[in-house]
Amino acid sequence: MYVCLCHGVTDHDIRRAAEAGCASVTELTMRTGLGSGCGSCSEMAGEILAQTRGARAFPLPVFAVAA
Repeated sequence: MYVCLCHGVTDHDIRRAAEAGCASVTELTMRTGLGSGCGSCSEMAGEILAQTRGARAFPLPVFAVAA
């Protein structure tokens, strides 16, 4: 689904960016342009980013803190 209509950024694009190490909406904006138009997509993008980053399984709790 399209999250940012202004720049054509989809939920899949956000998930791929998160899996590639993107950690914040600000960084996501720099990578994709998301949120730099009208800005109404930022909240949803942040939720998708957090869900994707939270879904990453770390073998030890120490690694989760370091990430």
